[in-house]
Amino acid sequence: QVHLVESGGGLVQPGGSLRLACVASGFQFSNNYMSWIRQAPGKELEWVSDILPSGEKTNYADFVKGRFAISRDNDKDTLYLQLSSLEPEDTALYHCARGGRFMWKTFHSWGQGTQVTVSS
Repeated sequence: QVHLVESGGGLVQPGGSLRLACVASGFQFSNNYMSWIRQAPGKELEWVSDILPSGEKTNYADFVKGRFAISRDNDKDTLYLQLSSLEPEDTALYHCARGGRFMWKTFHSWGQGTQVTVSS
């Protein structure tokens, strides 16, 4: 059974940074594309970023604009998202999800999420 547990969220001022982490279990993490997705209040889930199983290639949604960095440690079955230059519009519940940009909905496997709130 796929199990994903996110951590690292919090309250941060505009321009601040956070590092999110996601520990995976129940599947072969190192063989899977992984994504970060988010859901802002009153909005649908949206894809943020994904990373190849090897970690050699990453992709980002246009709104990231170079502010976020996804990475993974396959020895620890852990996915990361470094958030920088945060804006109030980044306020959302962030989830890690199994699968890449075009497959995370099909796998329908994501964790409970970690809340990121950007406010002064």
